[in-house]
Amino acid sequence: MPTSTPQRRVPPLLTVVLAGIALEVLALVVAGGAAVVDLVVGDGRVGVVLFLAAFAWGLAAILVACARSLVAGHRGARSPVITWQLFQLVIAGTWLQESVSGPPLALAGVAVVVLVGMLSPAVVAATTRSARPSDDDAV
Repeated sequence: MPTSTPQRRVPPLLTVVLAGIALEVLALVVAGGAAVVDLVVGDGRVGVVLFLAAFAWGLAAILVACARSLVAGHRGARSPVITWQLFQLVIAGTWLQESVSGPPLALAGVAVVVLVGMLSPAVVAATTRSARPSDDDAV
């Protein structure tokens, strides 16, 4: 008879971070799909479009894996998520230099919310479980 493992309680701020990551994943999947549609319509170069689609979908997969790892309490996922948020801020800042509009503001807003959430003490405490058991765990 299988035994059930106790469910970990996810802090509310980590839930907000996970929602932001989910928005980013959705945007990346849509962006990859839009690139493929451009290829089918004939508006793009094959190599560039395939690279952009693969990059967007690959990054989405990495973010999904990171989100799952954060829920499990592993600290290794914090670095890629924070790095992606910093890249998004650079992208949004460059985009805002061209024109102030909704998409770059939304991009920056989600990045700031996720970044602040990731650096909050509650999320850091919830995601500090190490892959190796500590000396205190070995009894």
